[in-house]
Amino acid sequence: MRNVIVIAKRELAAYFISPLAYVFIVIFLALAGAFGFYVGGFFQRGQADLGAFFIFHPWLFMVLVPAIGMRLWAEERRSGTIELLMTLPITPIEAVLGKFLAAWAFTTIALALTFPMWLTVNYLGAPDNGVIVASYIGSWLMAGAFLALSSCLSALTKNQVIAFIVGAAVSFLFLMSGLDFVLDAFRGWAPAYVVDLVGSLSFLTHFAAIAKGVISLPTAIFLVSLILLCLFINTQVIELKKAA
Repeated sequence: MRNVIVIAKRELAAYFISPLAYVFIVIFLALAGAFGFYVGGFFQRGQADLGAFFIFHPWLFMVLVPAIGMRLWAEERRSGTIELLMTLPITPIEAVLGKFLAAWAFTTIALALTFPMWLTVNYLGAPDNGVIVASYIGSWLMAGAFLALSSCLSALTKNQVIAFIVGAAVSFLFLMSGLDFVLDAFRGWAPAYVVDLVGSLSFLTHFAAIAKGVISLPTAIFLVSLILLCLFINTQVIELKKAA
């Protein structure tokens, strides 16, 4: 764990050296506020809660999280520093975990900076804070799943733009998989268990339940399992690159 923590600290510090961190945080906060209060019709509904704020999180993460994940390994491969990293007395799994945890910590900071919105709705009314806490936890786990996907895909290419586009596209597929028109395309020919499997992969379906204040065991298992699976694949890709 010592090596993982050292790598995570180094990577997290590197975010704030470049303008990327500040640009991401400003864009995320601006879009989250705009969607939550204006597009979501917060003032028109006359209800003090953050339901409209959280409902847009999957769509924000679909675009913004791959922008973070695209550089995790693509930049290392492009600059050739991945070879130097692999010569250090660390294992590939330590490198993968360190980079992932740093990026997840960064997204956690961005998410935590939305707390003034929580204070605002408590000032304006009496929201169900239990639901808000559950929604924050669900949003945090979902960001980790998006990030693990993006990190895994970043390891496959040297081009950050390609890593971003593919990461956003795969994230979009995970979002859309639970919608009726997608499932209808499978119901005509696929067995029922295949349709159920495709539907169970949808971030929207799982997050909709969390946004109601319920973090079910299947949802938690799905998100954590997806993170672990992507990190495992990420490690295997790095192992192959190291061997090559």
